[in-house]
Amino acid sequence: MDETDHELIGLLRQNARMNVADLAHKLKVSRGTVTNRIRKLEDRQTIVGYTVRLRPDAEPERIRAWMGVLVEGNQTRSVIASLLGEPGVSALHDTNGRWDLLAELEARSMAELSQVLERIRLISGIRSTETSIHLATYR
Repeated sequence: MDETDHELIGLLRQNARMNVADLAHKLKVSRGTVTNRIRKLEDRQTIVGYTVRLRPDAEPERIRAWMGVLVEGNQTRSVIASLLGEPGVSALHDTNGRWDLLAELEARSMAELSQVLERIRLISGIRSTETSIHLATYR
């Protein structure tokens, strides 16, 4: 990827619905160049999809939390597979430091969050977890 690809990805991150003409104008390239670059980025699976981002307050009833997960021994792959199959896990990150994995959790209620936490704690290969509930977003 060159600088133009990085700029294109940056523009799409800001607004994935920006039309090709506007992208071309901002990048100072032709529309055909933008179309070809997007196709190549998709073909190489650098871009794997487009999504909608909501304001954090758009779903005020939605409960969000982060869970640090400590994995036993060499069971990381099986734990990751189990967590990816858990509907309450909205994203999963490999990390360093105190925790092996960081899971982003979402639930419609505290009762549902409690059920998600219980299911996760029963996954074989998880040594311990620590969960923090998202209270506010400032940026």
